[in-house]
Amino acid sequence: MKPGTRFALGAVVIVGAVVLLISEGVKATGTYFLTPTQLVEKTTADSTFYNLGLKVSAKVVRGSISRDPSARRVDFKISDGGQTFPVTYVGDVPDTFTDANDIDVVVEGKFGRDHVFHATDVIAKCGSRYEAVWDAQGKKA
Repeated sequence: MKPGTRFALGAVVIVGAVVLLISEGVKATGTYFLTPTQLVEKTTADSTFYNLGLKVSAKVVRGSISRDPSARRVDFKISDGGQTFPVTYVGDVPDTFTDANDIDVVVEGKFGRDHVFHATDVIAKCGSRYEAVWDAQGKKA
């Protein structure tokens, strides 16, 4: 076998291994990021979306937060205006997670066949705290 052929075969093996590692890494760590409406549409069209790890971004429905401090469990509902479904989470929630105002949240977990989202992580957004302050001329202060 010529040295050039051996080099080409080695390069093909190395490039193939790198492509395989990248694709397997993306499969293992990649998650869908959906709204409640998109999630309901996808689960209706394809039942494999049940119990699949994903993230959902929505607003918490006011007055829906129910806490069980002894079990550290929080139940609430999320909605994007089109679809609403319950979420259950066991663990500590951020300080900004209250019923006082509209809360944007990102929940990570699995949507069960019982139509309850079983969250493994809850991230509460608080955009108003981090918005830039504008002066009367419309410039950042």
